[in-house]
Amino acid sequence: MSQKITLVGGGLAGSLMSIYLAKKGYDVHLYERRGDMRLGQYQGGRSINLALSTRGINALSKVGLVNDILNISIPMKGRMMHSVAGELAYQAYGREDQMIYSVSRGQLNIKLLQLADQYPNIHMYFDHKCTNANLETNETTFVNAAGEIVKDKADVILSTDGAFSAVRDAMIRYPRYNFSQTYENYGYKELEIVPAPNGGFQMDVNSLHIWPRSSFLMIALPNPGGNFTCTLFMPFEGEVSLEKLNTKEAVTSFFETYFPDTLSMMPNLVDDFLNNPTGNLATMRCYPWVKNNVALMGDSAHAIVPFYGQGMNCSFEDCVVLDQCIDEFKGDWTKILDAYQKSRKPNADAIASLALQNFIEMRDLVGSPEFLHKKHIEHDLVVLYPDKFKSQYERTTFSNENYLDALNWGAKNDTLLEYIISEKLEDKVSDAQFMEQLFAKML
Repeated sequence: MSQKITLVGGGLAGSLMSIYLAKKGYDVHLYERRGDMRLGQYQGGRSINLALSTRGINALSKVGLVNDILNISIPMKGRMMHSVAGELAYQAYGREDQMIYSVSRGQLNIKLLQLADQYPNIHMYFDHKCTNANLETNETTFVNAAGEIVKDKADVILSTDGAFSAVRDAMIRYPRYNFSQTYENYGYKELEIVPAPNGGFQMDVNSLHIWPRSSFLMIALPNPGGNFTCTLFMPFEGEVSLEKLNTKEAVTSFFETYFPDTLSMMPNLVDDFLNNPTGNLATMRCYPWVKNNVALMGDSAHAIVPFYGQGMNCSFEDCVVLDQCIDEFKGDWTKILDAYQKSRKPNADAIASLALQNFIEMRDLVGSPEFLHKKHIEHDLVVLYPDKFKSQYERTTFSNENYLDALNWGAKNDTLLEYIISEKLEDKVSDAQFMEQLFAKML
């Protein structure tokens, strides 16, 4: 008889992990607090768009879903910065063949659930909210839509129930459990740039658009329908803040002042701004991720801010690593879960730090000439010396190497770039012999 594995949470990580487990022959039971989004019950409130990159593509390829997802995605080859005056500055992410993909969270989750439904050993339960987890007996308790109590007992429990995980709440109650939750003084609003009258795109479709304004910023990701999903990130309080934008006049005046190039493209701006919920930004770190045969995955283990576009990709990589650990330790769940958490914890902490770094970069730096100059040099090094120099962004977004290595290499790269600029060595960047000596010395 195959072991029973219960997944608490049927979002992106939970639905993907259920497929990995089903392919290995486990008896998989997937509980989700929301309704079945395949029936049109997808609920927003979180970012509608996600940036799919190499790690996520690798994870989806292992279940044969990657082409289906890329077919409903839009490639983005770089950042397009918008100044207050409407001037545009483009910054490629990497080489011509390197891009990230804008994809709908809801559509991606639906595709995963549809695939999961094809496995007879995956049993899915919707409208089941987890209210308790007993980590000693591997029992979970749910309340269904009818208000009935549902009990589940499994050999292994995997918690994929998000940043406010009920399973992690049970884990926190154990002695010497480390947990931190840090909120930024920033919230966000989802807004929309509508399609052109002919149904096309009103801005460059293959870019992630950024309006950096020092203490706040707006980004926009393209959708196949011709529209862009915009997210405005602002402080909750202060002179220029969300608390001040509480009337139609205040919202309109604010956009006229800071985002005038968007007004004609956002006919629903005021209604969207005043009616859409305000999201929060938090980083959550905890350890251990494992207690007995219960483990945390995805946001329940490592919720991060969205500024590196790696939240989903990191969660999908959790699934890949756990799948590899199952193969390595041949079903010994004590060894599997211990190896999984020891592998993933340092990398989850690293991407959390990278995401916070990138927040400052996107908000404060991407519009400055000095920053763009440094990025131009970095881009030249990436193109000219692909075997010798990789940017931190490339290591994070276009590879499967450890996030921790990307974090450490980024610091080395920055020292190199600052040296080139301070010593006015820009004209030497194309001198292969000189640069190879400099790489050997500094990297």
